Amino acid sequence: MLARFLLGKEQRVWGCVDIGHTKEWIMGVFSRFMDIVNANINALLDKAEDPEKMIKLMMQEMEDTLIELKSSCAAKIASKTKLDRNREELANKAARWMNRAELALEKGHEDLAREALVEKRKAVDDLDRLTEDSQRYEEMIRKSKEDIGKLEDKLANLRQKHQSIVERAARAREEQAANETIRKASDAQTFSRFEHMEQQVDRMEAATGMNRPKPDLESRFADLEALDDIEAELEQLRKQKKS
Repeated sequence: MLARFLLGKEQRVWGCVDIGHTKEWIMGVFSRFMDIVNANINALLDKAEDPEKMIKLMMQEMEDTLIELKSSCAAKIASKTKLDRNREELANKAARWMNRAELALEKGHEDLAREALVEKRKAVDDLDRLTEDSQRYEEMIRKSKEDIGKLEDKLANLRQKHQSIVERAARAREEQAANETIRKASDAQTFSRFEHMEQQVDRMEAATGMNRPKPDLESRFADLEALDDIEAELEQLRKQKKS
């Protein structure tokens, strides 16, 4: 409807009111707005190789389009305000010519009264056309505000999705790093290195045992004598228990 009003209307200027905006610019903004509103964001994100980057680009496009829509709406409001001032002037003009027609008729100047009524009719016709334009602007402004509301809602929804994607991406990176650590720890080469280290430790322990000094002969006999003493004491305990 926004584009139909603007593009289906010939450019007319009443006072300084320009009803015919630049067609290419209006169509560009309207086309981008419709693309965004009709877009299936979830489907686009599912197909994107980098959803986070994709959603940032979409948000930027929405923000740019929103700025242009608000600018266009503000221009329409300004134009309608100026147009309404012109309508008020035309209404006053029509009233003045009507008063003059009545005055001329009272004074017996029908020819002047007739001319005044002609001027009054012209003012009324212009007023009617401006009233139609004002109504069109009213509808365009209403539609523009509605479009802005839709786009703001979609942008808010997209910002929520962006936050969710950022959080999910962070968790995915953390999980990926953890899985990589586990994979490296489970790698056969890693186990091979551990086994090699264990073998080195075994060899070191064996070498230490081989280099440990052997007990001398005195010590060996002392150990045997100590065992004999223990056996003798144990035998004595057995005898005491039997008696």
